[in-house]
Amino acid sequence: MNIVAALFRRELKSYFATPVAYVFIVIFLVLMGTFTFYLGGFYERGQADLRPFFNFHPWLYLFLVPALSMRLWAEERKSGSIELLMTLPITPWQAVLGKYLAAWAFTGLALALTFPVWITVNYLGDPDNGAILTAYIGSLLMAGGFLAIGSCLSAFTRNQVIAFVISVVVCFGFLLSGFPLVLDMFSAWAPQALVDGIASLSFLTHFANISRGVIDFRDVVFFGLLIGAFLYANTIVLQWKQAD
Repeated sequence: MNIVAALFRRELKSYFATPVAYVFIVIFLVLMGTFTFYLGGFYERGQADLRPFFNFHPWLYLFLVPALSMRLWAEERKSGSIELLMTLPITPWQAVLGKYLAAWAFTGLALALTFPVWITVNYLGDPDNGAILTAYIGSLLMAGGFLAIGSCLSAFTRNQVIAFVISVVVCFGFLLSGFPLVLDMFSAWAPQALVDGIASLSFLTHFANISRGVIDFRDVVFFGLLIGAFLYANTIVLQWKQAD
């Protein structure tokens, strides 16, 4: 764990070594504010809650998180620094975990900087702060899921643009998997167990459950298993590329 912690600190510091981190945070906060107060009708609703705020998180993460994850391994492979990294006394799993946790912590920092919205809704009314805190936890878990997918797919290519596009497409599939439009494509020929399995992969469904203020163990397990599965796949891809 000392190796993972050292790599975590190194990666997290690297985000702030260039203007990229600050640009990402500013774009995230501006878009979140625009969606919440203008498109979400925050004031017009006349309700003391953050539902308009959290409703846009999945769609904002759909593009911003792949933009963050595309550099995790594609940049390392393009610059050739991945060979240097793998010659260090560090296993692929430690490298994957360290880089992933740094990216997730950075995403969590961007999310934490939205606290003025929470302060605003408390100033205007008397919201259920427990439900808001739960929704923040759900949002962070969902961002972790997007990030794990993007990290894994970034390891397949040297091109960051390709990594970004593929990550957006795959994450979009996870968002829509619970929609009737998608399920109807399978229900006509697939067994009900398969249809139910596809529906259970929907990020929107699991996040909606948590954002209502109730942390269901099944929703937490879903995000935990998905993150673990894609990080394990990330490790396999690195070992495969290293062997080539």
